[in-house]
Amino acid sequence: MRYYLDTNIVVYSIFDKHKGDNLDKSTLSILEDYGNTFLISSIAVLETIHLFQIGKVKHPKFQKVKDVLNAMELINYVIDPANKYHLSAYCNLYLSDEHKDPFDHVIIAQSISDKIPIISSDRQFKFYEKQGLQLVFNKR
Repeated sequence: MRYYLDTNIVVYSIFDKHKGDNLDKSTLSILEDYGNTFLISSIAVLETIHLFQIGKVKHPKFQKVKDVLNAMELINYVIDPANKYHLSAYCNLYLSDEHKDPFDHVIIAQSISDKIPIISSDRQFKFYEKQGLQLVFNKR
């Protein structure tokens, strides 16, 4: 099965030394299934790189930004660029008053547009299920 990974799941899977600290058993089971394909929005990649550059996420193995991209490649994550279909879905997205993150909105639109479930720990994503988002919620 194919899944999109929200930025928080990308960060937990790459930077956490003990993945069980922030990933529940159900999410770990999905991530450890070699039959699954994991897509990361180019927006989530940008967010992950930014978090690394400003020092919010660290790992002793990563000295340069390129190391973060290499880690994504080693795990076989597929970087999926936002395209005009995703942006069209973004334009049609009804936004929650409590959820102001435009990057999340593009990631959500990609998932809805492609009809691929997304794994996230963000409680705000539940609002978008009524609009077609297939959410696999990671309970931290």
